[in-house]
Amino acid sequence: MSKKKPKKTNNTGKFQTIYGLHAVKAALINNKREHEELFINENHRNLAEKYKSKIRKITFLDQKDFKKIYGGENSTQSIVLKTKDFERPSLAQFIKNEDLEDKSVILALDQITDPQNIGSIMRSSALFNCKGIIVAKDNSPDLTPSLFKAASGAAEIINFFKVTNLKRSISDLKKYGYWVYGFDSSDEKQSPGIKFSKKSILVFGSEGKGMRELVKKECDELIKINMKPNKEFGIDSLNVSNATAIALYEFYKS
Repeated sequence: MSKKKPKKTNNTGKFQTIYGLHAVKAALINNKREHEELFINENHRNLAEKYKSKIRKITFLDQKDFKKIYGGENSTQSIVLKTKDFERPSLAQFIKNEDLEDKSVILALDQITDPQNIGSIMRSSALFNCKGIIVAKDNSPDLTPSLFKAASGAAEIINFFKVTNLKRSISDLKKYGYWVYGFDSSDEKQSPGIKFSKKSILVFGSEGKGMRELVKKECDELIKINMKPNKEFGIDSLNVSNATAIALYEFYKS
């Protein structure tokens, strides 16, 4: 009698902590994950009942205990999930899949370190059909609980690639027909209407410093988003997450 093959799982075995209502609900919906324990208060009992078949253990905590263990409600919204990460495609596999699409956009983020910004950018990516974000390993955050919360569920579906050399990765992607647009707020000239290639990489640098010169040199075109600065109050630039949302929308409607 032949032995049964062990059931193949999609998880990596690496544990992650996710908090915040939308982030936790998205993780619970994701069938690629295995959930170890949900910490929750009575206010979310209905959610616990709905997903209890997917979770090995559910622990109810009152507000006092929740605050003692995890801090104020503003950070966790009184819901914390201990779960296993799932297998995600490599950059090479992702590009192979994208190569089958008529239209593709990828974000490359150069030294953007704030997890709140990365999370917001993921959310915009999910809304405007951008499936991949590339960052450099040395100057970018990991998938932390605060990033999951900021992404509000989008971290479940957006591929987040940390590469050793961002410049080289952008250069390699050009071989697949991608045109590279660098968004540079320091450029004196504002750009006319943007005409994107059907395969585009949109590159953004950190607020203040912008893109590094070696990354900027890989760009086929530099763009400055049209806006009207308020010189009186010193409001002269967009938050990087807002800028990426505008750029992704322009690509989406093109």
